Amino acid sequence: MNQKIEAPCCGKFYVCRLCHDNQENHQLDRFKVKEVQCAECKQIQQVQQCCKSCNSVFGEYYCDVCHLFDEDKKQYHCDKCGICRIGPKEDFFHCSKCNLCLGLSLQGNHKCIENVSRQNCPICLEDIHTSRIGAHVLPCGHLLHRTCYEEMLKEGYRCPLCMRSALDMTNYWRQLDGEVAQTPMPTEYQNMTVEILCNDCSARSNVQFHILGMKCHSCESYNTALDGKNRVQVQQR
Repeated sequence: MNQKIEAPCCGKFYVCRLCHDNQENHQLDRFKVKEVQCAECKQIQQVQQCCKSCNSVFGEYYCDVCHLFDEDKKQYHCDKCGICRIGPKEDFFHCSKCNLCLGLSLQGNHKCIENVSRQNCPICLEDIHTSRIGAHVLPCGHLLHRTCYEEMLKEGYRCPLCMRSALDMTNYWRQLDGEVAQTPMPTEYQNMTVEILCNDCSARSNVQFHILGMKCHSCESYNTALDGKNRVQVQQR
């Protein structure tokens, strides 16, 4: 960036508010920024996109509300969110109940929770609402950064908060049905049953133990766990 913004709180100049917050013991209110210093000619002036003295461009993208200078990433300012988002704008909509911009694929197709974005991402632990990275709503209603969600799917399929399936696993469950049927357990385990708790529907079931997975009798999900309150039982022949 070709500029430094003056922090109205302490009068010091920083490239961005994050640089300020990392160095100081207080946070910079971006909306109160009034002046900027050109990195080329050192002229201090009213905050704007280009230097009034040497015409140096401070940022390909500039928001006159957030006082954000950045490279062009198809950003847009959402008045309802109150901050800038990475676009393009036409690929997103603002959900009034969630109070957050979401991808168009989630319009009418997500679980709304009032002000759900007022929390940290459970993956990276960074704030979701003020992040310019898009958010993804899981079927359970929990929220993650879109990029964190994509990374999560490389390692697993469950919500890190409630352990429910983060996407439709039906086809995989049916594939697992076939693998279980074709993989008989050793004789000593063939009559063993266990109590399981389903992470998807919260139902409890008594099922035959299998090393590949144990299916919920209620919703047919394999996203289950042994119920710690119950012991393994062996059926008598």
